[in-house]
Amino acid sequence: MSVERPFDLVLFDLDGTLIDSASQLALAVNRTLTELGLPEADEAVVRTWVGNGADKLIQRALDYREAPELFAKARPLFDQHYQACLLQGLAMYDGVEQSLRRLQALGYRQAVVTNKPSHFVQPILDALGIGDCFALWLGGNCVPVKKPSPDPLLHACHELGVSPSRTLMVGDSENDVLAAQAAGMKVVGLTYGYNYGRPIADSRPDWVCEQFAELDALLAE
Repeated sequence: MSVERPFDLVLFDLDGTLIDSASQLALAVNRTLTELGLPEADEAVVRTWVGNGADKLIQRALDYREAPELFAKARPLFDQHYQACLLQGLAMYDGVEQSLRRLQALGYRQAVVTNKPSHFVQPILDALGIGDCFALWLGGNCVPVKKPSPDPLLHACHELGVSPSRTLMVGDSENDVLAAQAAGMKVVGLTYGYNYGRPIADSRPDWVCEQFAELDALLAE
């Protein structure tokens, strides 16, 4: 006897949700700062800057070094350095691929909705061997506004023909929670990602999970 699924579509954030990309981002940020003649930043600090896309990441790095006027020069430098180290030591969090495959086998449609610039997304998914798990992926420049706007999430629903009420968002930051709530969909907050140093529970997602595999209990059992 088949069991009715609670959702038809699951949307996933990328950085801090599926992958731990802080080391690559920190390396690219620090190479950019060095090229500009500025001191580097600790990876732990860079982690607190992740989540709003590359523009905000670089703005925060330059503000930290009191050099916001260098943004126009720094932004393309960051892309060059990040492209060079994009796949260096790249890894998924524990349980991610297993859960994605299980949900795929159960008939869930899955998509990635990230604020990361789109030209970095496909190489990452392909390198990890999980690109085929997703019916769609959206980078931060695929729609006019990024999360926490609900627009990227609603665009994914529209493209895949699924109602927001039948869609679950899974992410690690307040941006994901706010976007999902504004889009009228349920949301899981993961505790292990990047949320500007604040507990994800403070953003009041519908569920809080400490490990990715906990999604199985919500969606597969």
